[in-house]
Amino acid sequence: MKIVCSQVDLKNNLSLISRAVPSRPTHPILANVLLVADEDKNQITLTGFDLSLGMRTTFSAEVEEGGVITLPAKLFNDIITRLPEGQIVLEYEEDELDENPLVSLNSLSGKFQLRGVKADEYPELPTIEKEEAFYLSIPALSEGLKGSLFAASSDETKQILTGIHLKRQLDSLEFAATDGHRLAVVKTIEEKEDEDETETENPITEEQNFTVTIPARALRELEKIMAMGKEEDSMALYVDEGQVVFELGTQHLTSRKLDGAYPNYNQLIPKSFERSIVIERKALIDSLERVSVLTDQKNNLVKFSLNTESKQVNVSVEAKELGNAKESIDAEIIGDDFEIGFNIRYLMDGLKALSTNEIKFQFNGVTQPVIATPVGGMQMTYLIMPVQIRD
Repeated sequence: MKIVCSQVDLKNNLSLISRAVPSRPTHPILANVLLVADEDKNQITLTGFDLSLGMRTTFSAEVEEGGVITLPAKLFNDIITRLPEGQIVLEYEEDELDENPLVSLNSLSGKFQLRGVKADEYPELPTIEKEEAFYLSIPALSEGLKGSLFAASSDETKQILTGIHLKRQLDSLEFAATDGHRLAVVKTIEEKEDEDETETENPITEEQNFTVTIPARALRELEKIMAMGKEEDSMALYVDEGQVVFELGTQHLTSRKLDGAYPNYNQLIPKSFERSIVIERKALIDSLERVSVLTDQKNNLVKFSLNTESKQVNVSVEAKELGNAKESIDAEIIGDDFEIGFNIRYLMDGLKALSTNEIKFQFNGVTQPVIATPVGGMQMTYLIMPVQIRD
């Protein structure tokens, strides 16, 4: 094998797929990156796989002699990252392959040699039959992930809640995430490359609907693939019984589905409310960030007090051993005066994901779910459970 490629291209693509390489692999070969050099296409393909999440990327290079090898991912990445920009020549002698050859990395700064491992034992990425893809524009997919990923649970004992639940209903895709304390639901619309042709020749049918729960970790890595794309690009999504596959150009991500029944979250969202407020999002975030300096790990409580006479919401924090803070923000208020408590971190997470100028909060009792939605813009619902205020 002998290839000549750009340090920047190799670094960027290697950094991307290294995210799928496990830090504690169940099999030694999984600690490696699979490198395939295609002489006919003048392309390099890199693959990382932990048996659950797989990532593959392809980029152009000058391939003088093709070949296949695996290299230790962390060491390979550390070396390439530190090399100066410019051309890199990567090669090994084909007759050494039976003995796990030393792979030479030649750059402007000098030469490294890295022990490679034959690719015979490297597992294949799962494949699915690609009968029909669901296409989402990069902005729509980005909106769906930004509005849901933060609400997924990190508790591995509740594995189904560590994922994002995707539900396709004809031409829309719904993203949902909950950790038991809050719920985020975002709806986006499928991208259509030729709307007239799609409507007449390939109408979407009920049989093409699906529901799937995908590990949040995989979708966080998908965000990094999206960052390499353009706004006008579309992401293809394929689903089968055990796997999902996302494809964007030459980037490819595969992930297993999470097993189990996802909670029926629509039943948790109240249909009617006793009072509501419309408030400027940035003003509220700024106020919460200021008063949050007085919260600590024991007390993350922030109080909202609705004052209909002054048309203001008072935001306050009380920490007995530290002090207290109170600020007032103008708001449109419907309903009676009211006081309710929130976990300030959960509240801030949702506000930062609701990307509009104004936010609408809807309330019932002091212990009942509160709903926050953007005024205009994205279709998102954020449900947060209040925290009981104790005197």
